[in-house]
Amino acid sequence: MFVAHLTWPEAGTCAAAGVILVIPLGATEQHGPHLPLSTDTDIAAAVCALAAAERADVVVAPAVPYGASGEHAGFAGTLSIGQAALELLVVELCRSATDTFSRIVLVNGHGGNVEALRRAVALLQSESRDVRLFAPGYGGDPHAGRTETSIQLALSPEHVRAELAEPGDRRPLTELLPLLRAGGVRAVSPNGILGDPTGSSADEGAALLRAATTALLEDLGRWWPQAREEGPLR
Repeated sequence: MFVAHLTWPEAGTCAAAGVILVIPLGATEQHGPHLPLSTDTDIAAAVCALAAAERADVVVAPAVPYGASGEHAGFAGTLSIGQAALELLVVELCRSATDTFSRIVLVNGHGGNVEALRRAVALLQSESRDVRLFAPGYGGDPHAGRTETSIQLALSPEHVRAELAEPGDRRPLTELLPLLRAGGVRAVSPNGILGDPTGSSADEGAALLRAATTALLEDLGRWWPQAREEGPLR
């Protein structure tokens, strides 16, 4: 299931069998006083692993834990590489990956990465590389609210400081976007939360993960419909 756990001959065997390489992309950025900095990366990696558990011709690359998180500047611990660096990183990573794997899906866990990833995918496709972008949509709160808190409770409840969960700015994202573009999250939410994490639950998070995994599997089925049926390749 995980490329990093394979030897190079094993990776070559998987590639020759036509596996799909999924690459989780996240961020290391603030998620309020109650969620870990790794939240976006954790969620992207989990969706990839769940998809690989259900489709035998999917293997998972190590997650990319840094993204374009400039909107979270001013919060301790946020580590951003910016859009230009992320775009270059993904282009070079996929150029390297396509030496081995012919089909690649980027699974994005951070909204701030999307523009850079779209540019990277457009360039890679212009080079005739079979690279696709999947960005799960969960609805709900934009950032560190009920949605992400519930998912993290389903994944790693020990990493959630539930007693510190509190509402942030609860205005609709459409109203907040101009303010976020002008001054970042710090300008609208001193605690870094866009939404309200109170009332989050692991059950709700598990359902959201299931929905995201199903959406990814459906896209894989549309892009490459012939899932292998002879059993796991790994």
